[in-house]
Amino acid sequence: MKIIDAHVHFSKINSFQHTADNISRLSYTYDGLLKEWKENNVVGTVAMGVTETEPNAFPDYKSNTPMGLNLANSIPSTMGYCPGINPYKLEEENLQSLEREIQKPNVVGMKIYLGYYPFYAYDKVYSPVYRLAAKYNLPVVFHTGDTYSEKGLLKYSHPLTLDEVAVFNRDVTFVMAHFGDPWVLDGAEVVYKNKNMYADLSGLIVGTNQEINRHKKTRFLQHLLHALDYCDHYEKLMFGTDWPLISVEAYISFIKEIIPKEYHQAVFHDTALKVFPRLQELLSE
Repeated sequence: MKIIDAHVHFSKINSFQHTADNISRLSYTYDGLLKEWKENNVVGTVAMGVTETEPNAFPDYKSNTPMGLNLANSIPSTMGYCPGINPYKLEEENLQSLEREIQKPNVVGMKIYLGYYPFYAYDKVYSPVYRLAAKYNLPVVFHTGDTYSEKGLLKYSHPLTLDEVAVFNRDVTFVMAHFGDPWVLDGAEVVYKNKNMYADLSGLIVGTNQEINRHKKTRFLQHLLHALDYCDHYEKLMFGTDWPLISVEAYISFIKEIIPKEYHQAVFHDTALKVFPRLQELLSE
């Protein structure tokens, strides 16, 4: 089966490198990513743009909008990406730069880092981003749930805060990254209720197969399965690893176990092409 990884990182963020070296034990490099793709039949990915102006600064209030990808001098031809939004950098000049950036063919959406920056999804600061998303038919991906930094503020990343945005921006497709984990039941309700809200299943576990096996023996798995059943829309969910937080192979095996087999084609491939129509164009070239 062909795989699309709908959530990866490809930026020089110190915490990502530390995780790859010490927790997930993988090669956080251009070649390391290509090797994992080849071994697991990954035909395309969506990378989330994010930058830091100095080591360990993420979430970096000084980073300019749009935040891009800078792990290597070039990016793989089958990698679409979502420029990152810094709400402190949304002056007219930044918005003009963002609009120029999102017209590039490899840009498949935009990414808002809720919790990392102290603004709710419905804050008016993001209104220009939603207008651009509607104008160019691009989805907006939200970080939701736990933040991979102690500097994050969790109240801003709760998945229920996305409901208002979905209701008042029906002309925009939204993606709830990480399914709102640990508030996955709340996240499931927002996806279930709103036709324009999707979710990716990235970042639910960080580490190696050993960490996956440990989680499978806890109530974490029961909690997650309850939310997936409640959502009752497997066709609105997408596979994503949050690479380099876990290896592609390990995470594919885990997600295959928790998603009914009849929905594997949708979750691992088809839904991503529906949510990110430019990715389909990119992969057909």
